Amino acid sequence: MGNLSPAAAQDRRVPSSQADLQLSYAPIVQRVQPAVVNVYAAKTVQNRNPFLDDPIFRRFFGVPGQQPEQMQRSLGSGVMVDGSGLVVTNNHVIEGADQVKVSLSDKREFEAEIVLKDSRTDLAVLRLKGTNKEKFTTLDFANSDQLQVGDVVLAIGNPFGVGQTVTHGIISALARTQVGITDYQFFIQTDAAINPGNSGGALVDMTGRLAGINTAIFSRSGGSQGIGFAIPANMVRVVVASAKSGGKNVKRPWLGARLQAVTPEIAETLGLKLPTGALVANVAPNSPAAKAGLKLSDLIVGIDGTAVDDPNAFDYRFATRPLGGSAEIEVQRAGKPVKLTVPLETAPDTNRDEIVLTARSPFQGARVANISPALADELHLDAGAEGVVVTELADDGTAANVGFQKGDIILAVNNEKIARTSDLDKASKAGSRVWRITLVRGGQQINVTLGG
Repeated sequence: MGNLSPAAAQDRRVPSSQADLQLSYAPIVQRVQPAVVNVYAAKTVQNRNPFLDDPIFRRFFGVPGQQPEQMQRSLGSGVMVDGSGLVVTNNHVIEGADQVKVSLSDKREFEAEIVLKDSRTDLAVLRLKGTNKEKFTTLDFANSDQLQVGDVVLAIGNPFGVGQTVTHGIISALARTQVGITDYQFFIQTDAAINPGNSGGALVDMTGRLAGINTAIFSRSGGSQGIGFAIPANMVRVVVASAKSGGKNVKRPWLGARLQAVTPEIAETLGLKLPTGALVANVAPNSPAAKAGLKLSDLIVGIDGTAVDDPNAFDYRFATRPLGGSAEIEVQRAGKPVKLTVPLETAPDTNRDEIVLTARSPFQGARVANISPALADELHLDAGAEGVVVTELADDGTAANVGFQKGDIILAVNNEKIARTSDLDKASKAGSRVWRITLVRGGQQINVTLGG
């Protein structure tokens, strides 16, 4: 979709009479409200008191060894996207939850199971349990690429847990890419009031379709200050489609190239008038990018006829393309325009052999995996990276305490090369006094020495 011509703005008009000013959004709200739900997530947290670990303390004070459990509750909103009872919400609303409940606008409550979680978009899909084959009211997706700045939108959700609330505003900006809350930086910005608890709720356009999922607020006070962000419906649609097809992970096209932003300095070197586009910094062998003939230093300026301003915009446009076909990418190569056809296929995810390391070592509590193209893509590692990578860290594990991070690639331990997870498992069981570890973080090789 290119930019809409000024003619498209002609359908929009200002109120011209008293009757116009008495127009109301009530019909849209009545139609949409039943499809917006409240999501309650609860997780059990052990309250740890360090004194309770001391047996002498326990003997003197007669304290039982079992620490009290506490329920942490979070509240958010969600949107019914399938009549059988599929709800989309924010991943951060249900992250780590043991139980999730969904309450409808008619006050009925259902337990829900988590069908799919996608931290890259901060979206999750839930399925209501015990619905007795009921058909629920749903929201249809708008084509979010057709939205324009200035379009009127409604935000519906449950702010502060007060109950379902509708606020109204306009789209303040599109393609906001500097928000820093998900992998895919491409948000609709709105001034419709969004507050804590609105996360996962609906941003609705004037046809009553879902324009986006409200996801975050910029606020110094914790209240709405007129800047809220929503994940565009076209991205939500991809995640919901993966959930419907029974996938545990979201299936998206894989490019297999690392892109970097064009700074004013790079633009000058390339002889560009404007610092826009996405510069190819690395191409993985045998990837769709390689098959399409994408080369180092190519500047991507468009995809399927839509201009691309920066790598975030490209990532979003590419990730929302349907799998199975191909995309046409417009590139500037040595100042000349070139068109390339990229096949839309998923990244291969082979032999992860994911394990959690439990032996007493600096790696205790780390989940590690062999790097596959899919994992490299997910963790933003260099296309073509190889070896063993940290995918998760237990909060109370040694690995988290000594400073390992998600995405660290472990190359060697005590001068032994680590090629597979089984190598690291073996090395972690060796029980050394001193650990010499070589790892790559953010493209930089680091050598660390830790006491045993």
